[in-house]
Amino acid sequence: MGKISNQEVLQKITARFGEQVSVPAEPFGLLTFETGKDHITEILTFLKQDESLRFNYLTDITAIHYPEQQLPIGVIYHLHSLTNNVRVRIKVFLEGEQPSIPTATGLWKGANWMERETYDFFGVNFEGHPDLRRILNVDEMDVFPMRKEYPLEDPNRVDKKDFFFGR
Repeated sequence: MGKISNQEVLQKITARFGEQVSVPAEPFGLLTFETGKDHITEILTFLKQDESLRFNYLTDITAIHYPEQQLPIGVIYHLHSLTNNVRVRIKVFLEGEQPSIPTATGLWKGANWMERETYDFFGVNFEGHPDLRRILNVDEMDVFPMRKEYPLEDPNRVDKKDFFFGR
């Protein structure tokens, strides 16, 4: 089977889910859209099991933190249809205090590690995950290092003053 276009994929998704899918775009040719956490499992299942789409490979699950937005934590899914040689990116934005979203481990076993890493760095709770715990950081850590909650540099550093650089 040959490559299907992003428009064909988007038409199938919007025909099935309608208003549950929003903000479709194609940055750098990659079909990207947003949905809510209540619909993510249904959308992922559809993309994987639909006979014409077959997004059977979960490339990545990660997150991003936009502290200035109303829903600051975004969980990002990258899927690849090996049959059709097309990719899609799905974004789900969550509240910042206790971000929580259903797990994708029931669809892809590889989601286990990716969700643990996303939890470890961003604090996203994946509901129903079989073993959600820290994977790269120490267990005693009570912060999530990829969130933009702290200044990038210590304002008290003296080696970064302008007079050291002839300014």
